[in-house]
Amino acid sequence: MYLTHLECPRCGKEHPADRPQNLCVCGSPLLARYDLAAVAAAVTPEQFPLRPADLWRYRELLPVADSRHVTSLGEGWTPLLRASGYGAEIGVDDLMVKDEGLIPTGSFKARGAAVGISRARELGVRRIAMPTNGNAGAAWATYAARAGMGATIVMPLDAPTICRRECVAAGADLRLIDGLISDAGRRVAQLVGDSGGAIFDAGTLREPYRLEGKKTMGYEIVEQLGWQVPDVIIYPTGGGVGLIGIHKALHEMRELGWISDRLPRLVAVQSTGCAPIVRAFAAGEERAEPWADAHTVAFGITVPAPLGDELILTALRESAGTAVAVSDEEILTDLRAFAAREGLLLCPEGAACLTAARQLRAGGWIRAGERVVVLNTGAGLKYPETVDVSDVPVLP
Repeated sequence: MYLTHLECPRCGKEHPADRPQNLCVCGSPLLARYDLAAVAAAVTPEQFPLRPADLWRYRELLPVADSRHVTSLGEGWTPLLRASGYGAEIGVDDLMVKDEGLIPTGSFKARGAAVGISRARELGVRRIAMPTNGNAGAAWATYAARAGMGATIVMPLDAPTICRRECVAAGADLRLIDGLISDAGRRVAQLVGDSGGAIFDAGTLREPYRLEGKKTMGYEIVEQLGWQVPDVIIYPTGGGVGLIGIHKALHEMRELGWISDRLPRLVAVQSTGCAPIVRAFAAGEERAEPWADAHTVAFGITVPAPLGDELILTALRESAGTAVAVSDEEILTDLRAFAAREGLLLCPEGAACLTAARQLRAGGWIRAGERVVVLNTGAGLKYPETVDVSDVPVLP
């Protein structure tokens, strides 16, 4: 294993990686660091196609030392689909969709769960707890079951029902709360605090290895494009782990010498009903203030106070990117238009990225001829209410 230590991006303090860790003493999430010079000497991009088509093909850049602890359901290596017809309609001729809906548990959350659970298992964790908007809880409950670990999942009542069912099916201790993910987070903190160390907090960015699973989206996009980077990557941003992870992956690949110095411009997409990152980015702030009365049909990005706000804003500014808020009405319109044109039913969070792409191209921020990659973070089938069938005629 090439993992060397954990590092705090806020205060610079280093932490050992050989024991379970949560936040730095300063309150910041921790980032996993590797001996990249040794990685570069051990593996080259030409070797990856000879390996299995899952995220573990990048094992030198992942934090699990002993393969016996790898907990996998075949996650990763999702397709990068060209959407030429719809792209032409919105003026983005080279539009591509990274479809995470085909991953185990139906969302990209399986990436973080696979690596996070594998490393927790290796470090001796027996039970995890976490707040969730739905998909992450379903994924972590599923992978915890596969690893023989216990899981307590706290989820808002308004989360997609299918995610609730997935948790129960996986044998998790599911607890529902009439509130938002921030309210669920407070319940988890109390539960972990009262456990005397028996329960590990696996909440978003409260442990460092979910991010390592999510960063593999960045490696896959670049490998699938022949080790070339796109011009723009558009990502639906709630907790922002995937966006932070893609940014981290791009910097690792650049240091490894696998890509050039030119990096994609990153776009964080939020709903007008919950847009703390968009507001902070526009104001030039380093931190995001909590969003009051958060609500959106794109439930996965209903995160009023993301713990990784500093890291998200840094990724946007370092990449010359931007942040965009879109309305629920536009999200649903673009979701249906894309499905009718391209035959792929996106999740509402993925559709939000299409709306952002359309707006950014209309405003000239996305230029003609640029290659744009949109992240569809989950299967549209998990959100049946996004398509109204009430007016479909019933034949006699």
